[in-house]
Amino acid sequence: MTDVFSRTKRSAIMAAVSQRNTRPELVVRRILHSMGFRFRLHSKSLPGTPDIILTKFHSVIFVHGCFWHGHAGCARATLPKSNQSFWKRKIKGNKARDRRVKCQLTKLGWRYLVVWQCATRSPPRLEASLRRFLDPSSAPRKPIVPRIAVSPPRQRL
Repeated sequence: MTDVFSRTKRSAIMAAVSQRNTRPELVVRRILHSMGFRFRLHSKSLPGTPDIILTKFHSVIFVHGCFWHGHAGCARATLPKSNQSFWKRKIKGNKARDRRVKCQLTKLGWRYLVVWQCATRSPPRLEASLRRFLDPSSAPRKPIVPRIAVSPPRQRL
């Protein structure tokens, strides 16, 4: 099926897609809040600017759009018929960035959870997976922070 919009109109539509406070993100935040969790949003101090940061649990949650992050096996992740080489390159780059960010967060001692857009369609199942992820027995007691060896200060005589 061909696109009903012109290339410039489609480009404007895709550029207008919000990165923050999306409907799936609001669903996750509403569930977390109803469960009694408090969190921060979009901290630029962490790699990848996670959508939700739970500092008490040293954990972050990313809410990924199925199309934009290439959710394997999801009907929402199908490529448009036009300009496929661009979209393949774009989504491949997004996936590579996601892997890099997860690796950086792990090295810093943070736990992460990816919630896919399609998972927000079933709030009870989503709540169960959030409970499992934030179970206090699975969270580290203290944040794991890489230590840098530093020599003791010299004493003055």
